[in-house]
Amino acid sequence: MPDMVEVWELVICDPERSFEYAQYYPNNKINSTELKKALEAVLAQPGARKPSSARFFRGQMQTIISRALSDLGIAPVPSRRCFTLMNWLEDRVESVYKQHPGYSDKASTLFTIDLGAPEELPDALRGEKWSFVQLPLATLQQELGEVAAGRTFGATLDLAAVRQPLAPDTLIPGVAVYSRRADPLAAWTNGLDLAAVVADTDRAFLILETGFNDRWRYGAYRRTLETTAEAQAWEQVKQAVGGLHFLAVMPDEESEVCSGLWLLLDRKPPNV
Repeated sequence: MPDMVEVWELVICDPERSFEYAQYYPNNKINSTELKKALEAVLAQPGARKPSSARFFRGQMQTIISRALSDLGIAPVPSRRCFTLMNWLEDRVESVYKQHPGYSDKASTLFTIDLGAPEELPDALRGEKWSFVQLPLATLQQELGEVAAGRTFGATLDLAAVRQPLAPDTLIPGVAVYSRRADPLAAWTNGLDLAAVVADTDRAFLILETGFNDRWRYGAYRRTLETTAEAQAWEQVKQAVGGLHFLAVMPDEESEVCSGLWLLLDRKPPNV
């Protein structure tokens, strides 16, 4: 029986998948110099345009990827918001990898997410109050129109990332943060690559997850049977809609406008 040969694959796409690139490389070519050469070859293809930044979620290769991108003048962005790439990789597991003659389901992967203990949130990112909220999907999408138009801080995402159908009247869970300095708070928050908000019922506080594996203590609550049940119910609703949720920054609880609105997806990257 021939020895098993490990290979790695460079997979690149844009958010719309109008550009796709996938190429296998020998396992001994995993270094920033070889990755830079591979990226230069991709950028030299007809019609290719060099982006100003590039998201990636392979944390174990952060140093290699960041160095290669930086050498090319592309800002590296470790992120879990690589939803188009995640969908494509999940599809490739079935349509490409498992069909490859050298595929083995016993082969191990180096991919893990190392989530450490959450750190204290910088004061500039802290609001005065917060609450669990819900909005129908259609209403939320209407509000996100202001984000897409550039009139409100925030981020949206393609609902195809959720990987399950959602009706317009589906209630989407969220967290609303209230602050008298809502506009600067939203501006500071927009400087982060927001991944998810998690209700940690063991610690009785919210965790804001950013980038690839950064975690912050975002908002505490007094632990009671009622508050624990509310936090658990919020997480259950979030999981029922495929991890979709949102974060809103508002001046107060009576406000009808958001200073910042981020559509988030609590989704782990594919284990490949």
